[in-house]
Amino acid sequence: MIRKAIPSDLNAIHKLTQSCAKAMIVKEIYQWNEHYPTRSRFEKDVELQELYVLEEEDLIKGIIVITELMDDEYIPIEWITTENKNNLYIHRLAVHPDYWGEGYARQLMNWAETYAKSNEYISIRLDTFSQNKRNQQFYETRGYKKLGDIFFPKQSEYPFHCYELVL
Repeated sequence: MIRKAIPSDLNAIHKLTQSCAKAMIVKEIYQWNEHYPTRSRFEKDVELQELYVLEEEDLIKGIIVITELMDDEYIPIEWITTENKNNLYIHRLAVHPDYWGEGYARQLMNWAETYAKSNEYISIRLDTFSQNKRNQQFYETRGYKKLGDIFFPKQSEYPFHCYELVL
């Protein structure tokens, strides 16, 4: 089941993303660290009602943030849909490492794409770490087009690739 996150989910969500960060570092993917994502970031996501959890058997196995707000870092990107109106942005998609490869990320993205279509958004935009080849392939296989790079210096010296899927 995918549902909106609530404040009592925050400990499990933060532990999930800490586990993801550790598992990615083992794979030499330095995407997340002590600066991102933070518990306070998730508190704000819950407050804004933009954070969703994938829950099975009372366990949070994955999360996704969907928002209409475009981050300032995205401004220089030449998006396919040029007006920057009626777009949905995806952030902080994560699945607990114990469940990697079981289709939960696909399930979260299917849900987000269905949500976007049913709410008549014109596109979905997101970014993924340039050193995470698996994520890039995941989005490109789904039809997302790579458009340009942005940087988050507190996260990595490497860029993040921006993608868009026109609906």
